Amino acid sequence: MRRRPKDRKAQIARASADAFGSQGYHAVSMEDIAARVGITPAALYRHSSSKYDLFRDAVLGLGQMLVDSTAFVEDRADDDPVVALRALTSALVEGTITNRAAGGLYRWEARYLKDDDRAVLVNQLKVVNQRMQRPLLALRPKLSSSQAWTLSSAALTVIGSITDHSNPLAVGEIRSVLNTMTAELLAAELPAGRRRVAPLPTLLVVGAEAGMYEHVLFESVRLFYEHGYRNTSMEDIASAVGIQASGLYRSFPGKADILALAYRRAADQHSSDTAAALSRTSDPEEALDEVIDEYLGRVMEWPDLPYVYYTERHNVPDVDLRVLETMESSTMDAWARLVTAARPEMKIGAARYAVGAALALTVDFRRLFARESGRESVATIRRLMEVTLLGRPVKKRR
Repeated sequence: MRRRPKDRKAQIARASADAFGSQGYHAVSMEDIAARVGITPAALYRHSSSKYDLFRDAVLGLGQMLVDSTAFVEDRADDDPVVALRALTSALVEGTITNRAAGGLYRWEARYLKDDDRAVLVNQLKVVNQRMQRPLLALRPKLSSSQAWTLSSAALTVIGSITDHSNPLAVGEIRSVLNTMTAELLAAELPAGRRRVAPLPTLLVVGAEAGMYEHVLFESVRLFYEHGYRNTSMEDIASAVGIQASGLYRSFPGKADILALAYRRAADQHSSDTAAALSRTSDPEEALDEVIDEYLGRVMEWPDLPYVYYTERHNVPDVDLRVLETMESSTMDAWARLVTAARPEMKIGAARYAVGAALALTVDFRRLFARESGRESVATIRRLMEVTLLGRPVKKRR
């Protein structure tokens, strides 16, 4: 008689987290998870009554991992704050590296949690932030409460950014670069005001007068952002544009084609903006200053697009994804070469991780700030990007 493994529950939890992390909530079925565990769907249903229950447990399990990995500080209140902050960062880095395949769940897929479950996750992250803020404020008592929240939240973004990509790097090097970037970020001096006076980019609004292509693209991205790709239909898009679904299908074969066009738009903009900035100066730090400005300006102008770009990758057709990955790799390498030119002690592999972390900060802009807070919040995100990339702010131009 075959005996059920004692760790079957843990096997299911790991398989669920990996499946949802790699494919997204909607693309995973109970059959997929059962196959990963090596059991029948019927056997899986004896452990859990629904896919949502497995998903909730996976997301909240990751949140609890962050809570549990930092719980040691509650018994070490008298520790040197430098030692405590370093230990907290190391614990979060280790947990994220261990759960890299599934770690993006709480960042991108948590929007599918029910309200009560989402509140649990929010509280888990709140606990972790507060634990980081205690030694941080002991070291930097002049920080305001909002500044401390900004820095601790940004540190979690930087550490979690490794779940957004799969750039190759030895585990020891990943550990080193994440700990270094986080320490530099937590020590960053946040700007009191924007160092170059410039108006905030106006939020992009595209109507029918721009033509059907641009109108469809804009409204599709908005709907993907607000409801998720899987919860948006071609009929929803047609209604938002003000046409019949049949008319939309005559121009776009399907929803996946529209999503691929949105991804192509984002990748093209990032690539062309980077090339334009590099053409204006040969100084690596000046060029880095330019590409940060260009990228951040795009994010502020159309914040829905980068968020969708990060969250809906599972749904992009493979043939389009291969082209996009080539474009992404090329642009990331261009940024990374600027970093290593301005920061010769950093190797190119580590620089790619720094670039990934800096871009993740811009995508998390809406979580870190309200756009209505104005230029100060944009200046702060910019400073966090600079410190993540260079370990210090960009030198001011004369």
